[in-house]
Amino acid sequence: MSDIKIGFIGLGQMGRGVAANIQKAGYALTVHDMSEAAAAPFLEAGASWAATPAALAAACDLVFTCLPTPPDVEAVGFGPEGLAKGFSGGESWIDLSTNSVDVVRSLHDRLAERSVRFMDAPISGGPAGAASGRLAIWVGGDREAYEACKPVLDAVADQARYIDTIGAGTIAKLVHNVASVSISAVLGEVLSLGVKAGVDPLTLWGAIRAGASGRSRMFDNISKRFLQGKLDPPSFALRLAHKDISLGMQLAREVSVPMRLCSLVHQEMTEALNRDWGGRDSQSFVVLQQERAGVPAFALSEEDIAEVMART
Repeated sequence: MSDIKIGFIGLGQMGRGVAANIQKAGYALTVHDMSEAAAAPFLEAGASWAATPAALAAACDLVFTCLPTPPDVEAVGFGPEGLAKGFSGGESWIDLSTNSVDVVRSLHDRLAERSVRFMDAPISGGPAGAASGRLAIWVGGDREAYEACKPVLDAVADQARYIDTIGAGTIAKLVHNVASVSISAVLGEVLSLGVKAGVDPLTLWGAIRAGASGRSRMFDNISKRFLQGKLDPPSFALRLAHKDISLGMQLAREVSVPMRLCSLVHQEMTEALNRDWGGRDSQSFVVLQQERAGVPAFALSEEDIAEVMART
């Protein structure tokens, strides 16, 4: 793919790092942004400027977009001078934006009618990761189209992976971000509890990082029991975990710290205890959410989980 012509639209905090790495990898690059000033470093390094998305599409084989909102992506794709006006058929468009599932599926279907392969490929790693290449890209769309573009993706990210059909990349990104923000909120609650109860924040943070959960990656612990459906016999019994959380909630009341999120978790654990699950694993209360969502119990193999963990 060394002679492929690549277009990039959206040279903001995330996009400029990705575009720079495409250029560093030696690909011919054409750029467009609402601010031509944002394109100056790329133009100085040899990139070409396209006055409109349509002009960029007409000049390129592969187009990347990295934009703030779903309406922005829709406008760049099908606005008056959008990409769709410039595509002639056979091109690929990879959208790195955090988009909505319905928008990416709609774009995919409309572009397929024009023989253009659209992939949703949201990125995670922040501006620093985009600049350094320590970046995750989750791709949804046609597998063959993904494989054709993989060399370019590997030039900008150390964790580019195909997820599934169109929309799957977006679903993965939204699940990740909702989990990340929610975990931060819970950590905010418990750290405020510890500090108000009398422990220095730096000392407290250092202490909890050394614990079992602190030593593991954020999403690893759930794989040890819940994802495998190995809730009996327990690694750590639910009744004991419930006791620990109950003591934490008691401390919160004593020092007058509201614990809205952790209170909900405590309620979930209490409901599980009321089902006589006290002797099951401490992760068993999460099954209640599966039941409410109508999701079958997970039974992933230890080997498959180990393979995923080895890739990251």
